[in-house]
Amino acid sequence: MTRRDIINDPAIGNKGEAYEAFDDISTNPHLGRTIGDVINARYGRRDVLRGALGVSAAATLFGTSALIAPTQASAAPASRYAFEELVSGNDETHHVAEGYDAQVLLRWGDPVLRGAPEFDVMNQTAAAQLMQFGYNNDYVGFVPLNDAGTRGLLCVNHEYTNEEVMFPGLGRQDRAGFEGMTKALVDMEMAAHGGTVVEIAQMGGAWKVVQDGKMNRRITPLNTQMTLSGPAAGHARLKTRDDPAGTKVMGTINNCAGGMTPWGTWLMAEENFHGYFWTDRRDADGKADLTDHADAASKKRYGVPGGWYAWGKYYDRWNIDAEPNMPNKYGWVVEVDPMDPTSTPVKHTALGRFRHEGAETTVAADGKLVVYMGDDNRFDYQYKYVSDGVVSDDKFANADLLVNGTLYVARFDPDGGVVWLPLVHGSGPLTAENGFGDQGDVMIDTRLAADLLGATPMDRPEDAQPRGDGTAYVMLTNNKRRKETNAANPRAASDFGHIIEIKEDGGNHSAVTGTWSILVKCGDPELAEVGAHWNPETSENGWFASPDNCAIDADGRLWVATDQGSKWGKTGKSDGLYGVETEGAARGTSKLFFRCPVGGEMCGPYFTPDQQTLFLAVQHPGTDGTKDLKGFARASTFEDPATRWPDFDPAMPPRPSIVVVTKQGGGKIAV
Repeated sequence: MTRRDIINDPAIGNKGEAYEAFDDISTNPHLGRTIGDVINARYGRRDVLRGALGVSAAATLFGTSALIAPTQASAAPASRYAFEELVSGNDETHHVAEGYDAQVLLRWGDPVLRGAPEFDVMNQTAAAQLMQFGYNNDYVGFVPLNDAGTRGLLCVNHEYTNEEVMFPGLGRQDRAGFEGMTKALVDMEMAAHGGTVVEIAQMGGAWKVVQDGKMNRRITPLNTQMTLSGPAAGHARLKTRDDPAGTKVMGTINNCAGGMTPWGTWLMAEENFHGYFWTDRRDADGKADLTDHADAASKKRYGVPGGWYAWGKYYDRWNIDAEPNMPNKYGWVVEVDPMDPTSTPVKHTALGRFRHEGAETTVAADGKLVVYMGDDNRFDYQYKYVSDGVVSDDKFANADLLVNGTLYVARFDPDGGVVWLPLVHGSGPLTAENGFGDQGDVMIDTRLAADLLGATPMDRPEDAQPRGDGTAYVMLTNNKRRKETNAANPRAASDFGHIIEIKEDGGNHSAVTGTWSILVKCGDPELAEVGAHWNPETSENGWFASPDNCAIDADGRLWVATDQGSKWGKTGKSDGLYGVETEGAARGTSKLFFRCPVGGEMCGPYFTPDQQTLFLAVQHPGTDGTKDLKGFARASTFEDPATRWPDFDPAMPPRPSIVVVTKQGGGKIAV
């Protein structure tokens, strides 16, 4: 299917769904041994698919919960998640478990800087948006400003924009050739991207925005200058007309998940950067002509230019015909110091260039900083970075930890082992003969380097969350393009995804070897053809599909947020947040805690250190899959949305928002 076919598909309701469908086509040509193949080699494809694994094999693959037979209710293993489970479903608003409050804290367009105008959706400008909360909030982080944790800085990524529900009278622009997009609208889109730092405080029992907070800040691709560090900084392939030194770049885009460092800085991960780049040289099917590009193989591997935004019509830096090197300045992890609003964000090239879903950090047993990162594309890879130095209590002594270190890519073996392969120039095939002239080339073309090393192609690795005991949980959201399976990706045409648990050797996150198992295979366990695997104590409300973001709370418990995209109609459930048991007899049990309004994606989550507040992000409410909403059954537009959450004002479209969850009467969440 071509790009043009996808754009004109009547079943696709908006640009975001079309973008998702096009990215469903892998750019990885090296699919000889995917994670599904590994699982098949380990257990045998027929046995995995029909659930006929032996006792020892099932226990190895899924852990001891695979051996638990359905029990009487009185004998059910005790849950570590102390809340009454929410009923699953899909409607116009959000829902939270009984005994909890879910307060909308920040909405798209809310003022966050001193002097910002009130949001006027019918007369919005880029100048106003630069002072207001951005669009499509994804990752959420929190930096306490006092010992009690009642004041702090909220750090929020803004991933992308939905023109058809943002701007009045515009409609779908990908289908219309972006003919309605003007420079003013493009500037507003750019101003709505990036990130927000905003001070919040508990006042009168509720969290509120401190609009005159001294550290409040908007970071955008329109006006925020950044620098580059590490092996690719100053590289010839990063030099552009506006930056002949190749050491700086304007802004950051498509900031999906992220992370916070142990010293309190914020990591913004750049994911689908390829979609922002434009070319005027396309064939009748919409395919880009890269004949004149020396790095055509690199651009194809990254999907550049995607052409999903009109920015390149008005700015040369987004048009590869004018600036062929500019895409190499995106696809990195950006570090921001939220405590200093005048600081210059840094893109750390030592962490590699790919479609970063997240950048979750931990301090390894040997004191080194470790960052887990997924490349969110079908048949792409799981990575981690290990610093050369150790983490210090002195914030400024940690400045080089994201500059000097080694990036690794994962190979999942059929015997249950995981091997972390170093992406180091001169090591194995990463040589000049194969197109890698130096370490900068390896980092710019991380995907191509990982291909040559024989990394395991995965089912869209999204967020990966490390726990202090040397365990990490990898969210694999789905991959309907998979035909052949393997040990770590066990289902062909996987619509529902799964979660892998990694145990690093010696309990040390910096180890280069470890073991892996599958925690759960997602989807409806009552449908044999789905091939789902849960602890049998999981209720009909507790199973889920398409794990995406995740968090580990102060008690070491795993929380999983879902992103089914336009396919939630396959489950009948909106996206939500689930508590997932990882230990003992309850391992593989899941409970629903919060669910989104129709068309919304569950992002975040992030707990305050005392675990008494949970921040959640609801992204693109009222957009995805609205054709499946009973009583609506059509695509949303600005004038006719499937929901007007959270305002429910007939003059206001749906607005992406941050929700803050607290326990009624106080106390720790789910305890």
